[in-house]
Amino acid sequence: MNPTWHSPRRSPGGSAPGAPARFDQVLARARANNRAALATYLPAGYPNQAHSLRILHRLAEATDVIELGWPYSEPTMDGPVIQRAAAQSLAAGFRVRHLLDSIRSLATSPASVLVMAYYPPLFKYGLERAAHDLAQAGAAGVILPDLPIEEADAWLSAAQHVGLHTVFVVAPSTTDARLARICAAAGGMLYAPAVAGVTGSTGPLHDALPAFVKRLRAASELPVGVGIGISTPAQAKEVSRIADVTIVGSALIRTMEAAHGPRQQADAVASLARSLTAGLHRPDTPRAAA
Repeated sequence: MNPTWHSPRRSPGGSAPGAPARFDQVLARARANNRAALATYLPAGYPNQAHSLRILHRLAEATDVIELGWPYSEPTMDGPVIQRAAAQSLAAGFRVRHLLDSIRSLATSPASVLVMAYYPPLFKYGLERAAHDLAQAGAAGVILPDLPIEEADAWLSAAQHVGLHTVFVVAPSTTDARLARICAAAGGMLYAPAVAGVTGSTGPLHDALPAFVKRLRAASELPVGVGIGISTPAQAKEVSRIADVTIVGSALIRTMEAAHGPRQQADAVASLARSLTAGLHRPDTPRAAA
């Protein structure tokens, strides 16, 4: 099944004009060029706010989607690499306004922005307030890895009111009935883990991943993004054969940790993003004209 792209329901609640549609267009553009889109993850404010903005702008020149993390002290889905980065952002004085400023600063960049947020800080901030502020800043949607669909009504109502996509991380063990409910509520894309467990794995991808992506395609026309455990350009290339979006996070942070100084970090992550994107073209079909 070839995916089609939908904009979320809109209402007078107001979001930054075209942000969710822009996400859909970014993915459609990659598909028209016979490649998977590249989404890259970094926590907002990492390593600190000033350096973060410089790095994000360089990254946005080489990637399709920026997945911007809302730093949180108990990131249950994340391994030690992202935990370290989030802790450094918090120690450097991260505040929600820094996340919003980062989103606004990327408004004129080539990349679309999704926010990756855990539910507790979102709830503490206020669901309606969070949805409104993120949409007004220019986010296309929010990835919520720890929000069960059975408990998502309040957030979904707030997000739909302002036109935000809600992206659910879908476990391979999800039943058909539950998957149908997730697909009915989701927007933007479905997020499939490439490995079992937390982010940052450097091992092989799960053998059952292609079958799981095929199952998601049968359940929904939404694009499928695959992340968690993609650590090399070779793995990104492998995922691009089956997914619409290849998502890389911990590998970028490791690259930053190995560099010395903000300029070198920005150069290093931009170089890695370019090398990842270069491998996402599908050789079995001709590329569309640029």
